[in-house]
Amino acid sequence: MSRQWQTSRFLLDLQRPLVMGIVNVTPDSFSDGGHHATVPQALRHAEKLVAEGAHILDIGGESTRPGSPAVALDEELRRVLPVVREAVNLGVPVSVDTYKSDVMQAVLDLGADIINDIWALRQPGAEQVVAAHPRCGICIMHMHGTPQDMQVSPMQGDAVPQVQDFLRERSDALQARGVERTRIVWDYGIGFGKTVAQNFALLARQRELLGLDFPLLAGWSRKGSLGHVSGRAQGERMVPSVAAALLAVERGARVVRVHDVADTVAALSIWHAMRENDGHAATTEKTTK
Repeated sequence: MSRQWQTSRFLLDLQRPLVMGIVNVTPDSFSDGGHHATVPQALRHAEKLVAEGAHILDIGGESTRPGSPAVALDEELRRVLPVVREAVNLGVPVSVDTYKSDVMQAVLDLGADIINDIWALRQPGAEQVVAAHPRCGICIMHMHGTPQDMQVSPMQGDAVPQVQDFLRERSDALQARGVERTRIVWDYGIGFGKTVAQNFALLARQRELLGLDFPLLAGWSRKGSLGHVSGRAQGERMVPSVAAALLAVERGARVVRVHDVADTVAALSIWHAMRENDGHAATTEKTTK
């Protein structure tokens, strides 16, 4: 697997998992809608996430919760551009969660580093925009259906090979346009048109998605499947979210997209300490034999 992620301004080292902090500039996000809807609120939140240890900021101006309505282009630009303009000065890569090519173009012109697209660059003009920016990072996600209908008719059968085939096809299409593979990260799309069982199958068998050597981003934070198995309401899913992030990292994810940055960073510090001790113990054992 590639251990680096090329982005507009940063070549990210993926030897250690990275934490992507979520900044929703929306009034209706499924988790924190309205909390950071104004530009000052969003920027304060972004600064807080960086202080807590976020390696990447992910800024979004349109909710993609099940059943959410599409947002007009002008409104998304109004929400996102002022935040991106300031966030690029915070010293970490800035990702923008959008599927609209005009938004992609505008944020890349402002210095954004990564395009994070739930549609995997299938909307008109999206492939052309990222191909014309030869260094921006790209996260492509698997989604069954659309945000408006994805949970009405979720996908059928074994999700793992279907997700893998889709992401491989999209990666092949991007590389055919000249996009270097070091720019591409995969997101298997937890909650996007999948049943609870399929979501957990993707986590349990996540290593099967690593076979084509693209780094994985895992986006489990506060998702409905965690509430389903834990019995926790939306605002009470920090512990299940951190547990899912750690399990995803243990199974090879190199980026975790989270709301609870400080708690995730703290949990990963324990995971790192354990891993370092495992390595030391293995080296000592080998030396003494």
